[in-house]
Order: sequence, then C-alpha cells, then structure tokens
Amino acid sequence: QVQLVESGGGLVQPGGSLRLSCAASTSSFSRNTMSWFRRAPGKQRELVATITRGGSTNYADSVKGRFTISRDNAENGVYLQMNNLKPEDTAVYYCLLWYIGGNSWGQGIQVTVSS
Repeated sequence: QVQLVESGGGLVQPGGSLRLSCAASTSSFSRNTMSWFRRAPGKQRELVATITRGGSTNYADSVKGRFTISRDNAENGVYLQMNNLKPEDTAVYYCLLWYIGGNSWGQGIQVTVSS
C-alpha cells in the first residue's frame, strides 16, 4: 500500500507563506496524478490543486494566483507553495495520489493562518 507523508505545515501570519511537501512510497510515482485537498473546521473537504503526470495543473478558484503545486519525480515528492495566506486558508491539508481503481491519502497536516 502506498504511504504518503506530509510535512511543512504550521502557524503563519496573514500574508505569509508556507511550503507543504508530500513524500510518496511508490516506484510508480511518476505515472500518478497528485492532488492536495483541505478540510477547514465546519466545512466540507475542498480540492485545492492537482498536477498530472505530465505536469498540467489545476487550482481551486479560492487559491488561484496564490498557491502553486509542483512535483519532483526523482524525489517522489509533490509540493504546495502557498503565498499570501489568508485566515480562510486555515485547514488540515491532505496529499492524495490517484491510481487506477482508487486513491491513497496522507495523514494530513495542520495549516493555521492567524495573527
């Protein structure tokens, strides 16, 4: 079973930046589409960003222009650079790996934006 481990979360002031990382334990990583989701307190889970194996990206309207998803296939890693963070970005962020017939989730990491 694929394991995904997120890192890089924490507390940041509004307007600040954080970079989330997700390490995947699979030899087929380069063939997988990867996504970041988040769940804010009292809200439904939201798809934040996706990157295909070819490098195409998509973003939620709420983060366009502020967040950037990227991947390093040599490191089996996917990243989420978050700039100009807002209090409404506060959530648990999850890394997701897509494969034929299913998906694998990371354990999640807390991001808190507060002054």
